[in-house]
Amino acid sequence: MAPSLHSSRTNAAQTNPISCDPNRSQIDNHVYNYKKLCSPISQNQPKPVYTLPDVDLDEGGDDLWLRMKDEAKSGVEQEPILSSYYYGSILSRDSLSSALANHLSVKLSNSSLSLGTLYDLFLGLLVGDQEIMRAVQDDLRAVKERDPACISYVQCFLNFKGFIACQAHRVAHKLWSQGRKTLALVIQNRVSEVFAVDIHPGAKIGRGILLDHATGVVIGETAVIGNYVSILHNVTLGGTGKDSGDRHPKIGDGVLIGAGTCILGNIRIGDGAKVGAGSVVLKDVPPRTTAVGNPARLIGGMENPIRLDKIPSFTMDHTSHISDAPDYVI
Repeated sequence: MAPSLHSSRTNAAQTNPISCDPNRSQIDNHVYNYKKLCSPISQNQPKPVYTLPDVDLDEGGDDLWLRMKDEAKSGVEQEPILSSYYYGSILSRDSLSSALANHLSVKLSNSSLSLGTLYDLFLGLLVGDQEIMRAVQDDLRAVKERDPACISYVQCFLNFKGFIACQAHRVAHKLWSQGRKTLALVIQNRVSEVFAVDIHPGAKIGRGILLDHATGVVIGETAVIGNYVSILHNVTLGGTGKDSGDRHPKIGDGVLIGAGTCILGNIRIGDGAKVGAGSVVLKDVPPRTTAVGNPARLIGGMENPIRLDKIPSFTMDHTSHISDAPDYVI
């Protein structure tokens, strides 16, 4: 769950450079307004994690829920054998929060944690929490926009474990923030067992997050992830040893992190940066740059790195500028 977001929502649809139509991908046309949205990272003056405007994607949340119900009805028509599944998960529910509480409880319940107990817990945490529910809606749109394998919102909601694990973390983080740490850790453990995604409930995660495939994702206690970030499978945001305190990475807005990447230590990945698959990052990565390799190096070099002009988490482009790496060989 992200910290409080203070930017104005007035006329966001007209002024926001990354607002998008949930029915149609526009990622190839988005140009990142870095001058407004990014600031240099300084060791002496830490950069706020959340710098992008507060995108007004949560407006029309009721429309998104109605669309999901329509998609569920179409799913029943296409596959009648799934009618009970769609009815119990979506069509019998009166709100997105109720559906999410039910789906999380079904996925995470076991002989020790009953479905009914978890449902009451999750529903009590979700109902009325506009911040979490806005994040849920933004995450749904993020997956639909960025993942070509996502054919509908309802398929993401029901079947994409990266999305489900992220929402379970939002609930666990709220419990952690309320001082209910034992229960939060139990939820974390169940998510790890069920989805192979291990996110400490103390970690802070923004809105519009895509955990693509998600298997093997590990995020440490003091990690902070900004808004509109895309992370692929087997990514570790970890520490470098047994140090206590603030010891995990800080990921800026609009960042793309490729599969198999390890980002270790209390370092910062700047807004709009891209980290190539399989990289090991131990130092700060400036905004708008691309880091690749083990140990990671900036494409173009530290003195004059190539600057990205589009939001990498939106374009999901993992290969541009790779030919500019002088030591890249086949």
